[in-house]
Amino acid sequence: EVLQASEVIALSHHEKFDGTGYPNGLKGEAIPLFGRITALADVYDALASKRCYKDAMPMEKVLSIIKQDSGTHFDPELVKVFFDNLEGLQSIGEKYQETPEPPQDPSSDTVIR
Repeated sequence: EVLQASEVIALSHHEKFDGTGYPNGLKGEAIPLFGRITALADVYDALASKRCYKDAMPMEKVLSIIKQDSGTHFDPELVKVFFDNLEGLQSIGEKYQETPEPPQDPSSDTVIR
């Protein structure tokens, strides 16, 4: 069951609600629900999180992009659910926020504290 859901997500989370996504150009509810949910979560995480190659985007901008892309990139019903539950989603993100690894001395296996 988990492998089947993983396959659905992998094949559909780059589809866009308006049909302009890939790999199959699926549109609307033809995109499996798992893919529609993952598309929204993936973009939110990508924009809101710091990466080694970019800083996190300000939350106001992240939320603006998600609202703007409702109905084109994202399922508008899921965007509504997202915003209705935003506080809870943000508290989960804060609880599981990644912390930077302490630096290591390159000449040994010792972590510098």
